[in-house]
Amino acid sequence: MVRVGASTMDAWLGDITTLEVDAIVNAANSRLLGGGGVDGAIHAAAGPKLLEECRTLGGCPTGEARITSGYRLPAAHVIHTVGPIYPRETPERAAELLASCYTRSLDLAAEHGLSSVAFSAISTGVYGYPLAEATAVAVEVTRAWLAGHPEIAMHVTFCCFDERTLEAYEAELAHVANH
Repeated sequence: MVRVGASTMDAWLGDITTLEVDAIVNAANSRLLGGGGVDGAIHAAAGPKLLEECRTLGGCPTGEARITSGYRLPAAHVIHTVGPIYPRETPERAAELLASCYTRSLDLAAEHGLSSVAFSAISTGVYGYPLAEATAVAVEVTRAWLAGHPEIAMHVTFCCFDERTLEAYEAELAHVANH
């Protein structure tokens, strides 16, 4: 666990739909109507009311975020963010958009008074973002956001769906802790 002021960050291996946190962050598509991977799993676990609410949002541009109720999930809320599709963007633009996903998600969590948030590994699945680079962006942007909001005590979990992802996050968190 890495402490940043009154906040903390850690990595956890498991199913994000089982976490009892204030919000889980969904790696959504721009229509917000469900899909494959973590997006499909979150929609399936939350039930049909999540899709009903998402239909009222009118989608979400890449790099932005929207918040809904969690419905049947243990998490009270779902923050939906749309990460970049890596091959479609230059590496610099992809990093900028990915950073915005984390920033906007944390902004929404703070605006709603949430104190615990779990992120999926945004854009690292079918969107093709290289894991090491995505992990570095995720951890550094989150660390900087938490450091820039010392009045907020938030626990951020990076939820990892496999051992490879967990190892990447643990390495990046250790790097941040030592610098």
